Amino acid sequence: MGFPWIGETIDFYKAQKKNRLYEDFIQARIQKHGQTFKTRLMGYPTVVVNGAEANKFFLSNEFKLVVSSWPSSSVQLMGENSIMEKQGEAHRCLRGIVATSLSSTGLENLVPRICSTVENHLEKHWNRGEKVILLYSLTKVLTFTIVLECLLGIEVKDGMLEVFERVLEGVFAAPINFPGSKFSRAKNARKEIENMLVDITREKRKEMEKMEQENGEGEGILLSRLVAALIRGEISEVEVLDNVVLLVFAAHDTTSFAIAMTLRMLAHHPNCYSILLKEHNDIMRGKRPKETLTFEDTKMMNYTWQVARESMRLFPPIFGSFRKAIHDIEYNGYTIPRGWKVLWTAYGTHYDPKYFEDPLSFNPSRFEDPIQPYAFVPFGGGPRLCAGYQLAKLNILIFIHYVVTRYDWSLVSPDEPITMDPLPFPSLGMPIRISPKLP
Repeated sequence: MGFPWIGETIDFYKAQKKNRLYEDFIQARIQKHGQTFKTRLMGYPTVVVNGAEANKFFLSNEFKLVVSSWPSSSVQLMGENSIMEKQGEAHRCLRGIVATSLSSTGLENLVPRICSTVENHLEKHWNRGEKVILLYSLTKVLTFTIVLECLLGIEVKDGMLEVFERVLEGVFAAPINFPGSKFSRAKNARKEIENMLVDITREKRKEMEKMEQENGEGEGILLSRLVAALIRGEISEVEVLDNVVLLVFAAHDTTSFAIAMTLRMLAHHPNCYSILLKEHNDIMRGKRPKETLTFEDTKMMNYTWQVARESMRLFPPIFGSFRKAIHDIEYNGYTIPRGWKVLWTAYGTHYDPKYFEDPLSFNPSRFEDPIQPYAFVPFGGGPRLCAGYQLAKLNILIFIHYVVTRYDWSLVSPDEPITMDPLPFPSLGMPIRISPKLP
């Protein structure tokens, strides 16, 4: 289990920083100890589990045998009243609000807003002839705008993304609040966001109480539903604030990475790009000039979603997450003591030939057939399955559609390293050379 208290944390962080967590940390220990092994990470005795059966056991037993367990810095910055910290009925209530906002009707209403936001983004940042842009950096701007303006109805102003990014920098930092530290800067940024959101939430509440409209079907569907629950006394104001902060982070950073990796893999596999492009040209042929996409159109993007899923299999937006045992757990011939941490990882199945033949090859067609449950887990699973995964899917499909039908593009640095701090990202911002397609 490594050194006292610190355990193998340094090796874990080194592997994570190089985006080789599976190869350098997990796989090496699987070969030595088996699919289930113990270590000590960040001060806690931890059991690392691998495999679809392990994922199913621990993710589906949330609230029964284990509970979500994030570092203290993450909890303080995301919010103690966010959905990631809620258990039982409180978790179900908040998840229900998010799920209702992202139902089929909610998603259908979001599609034209997302399309409009994507078009405005491309007009501002992609047009003006041939040039080089930083795809990942710009995609973060886009996904941030989509979650704030389309989902929450909050106008994006200059500097807002940078403030949210400062919070993210401290999410896995040591929770030491001395001036100048990562955590201290993140706490100050969190306070700045909180002050902004308090004003927005109270203004929204006044507006809704005055109009007596609590259905949340207009602009900012999710914020409207959260405030409606606040008016009914189901949740508190601080719960509204904490969950808006969490949802902004959850919805924009991971989605922008998934988009970037999808385009990276298309650039590396021109045969897959040709099939995908035909799918989108076929959709375009059924449209009148300047007619926007519909929710039904996105359902026709089957191959595009296979490409995106295969990209997320090879480059999962999150490596996994920690749980804490709330009882002594008998698993796989071992006893996991109450209070110990359990770490499941996406790599434990995504890179295993038991679940994906020739796992390091890029093969979108493997998703034509059903995948074993809990083997493909870029969005987690069980009661804490990412509530916004359908929004992420829409963002990816719509953005890919506009890019491949309007632009020619190529990677400037085809072998650009991927690093993690704390989430994965292309180390150079993923520069691409673009030019508008000729009519």
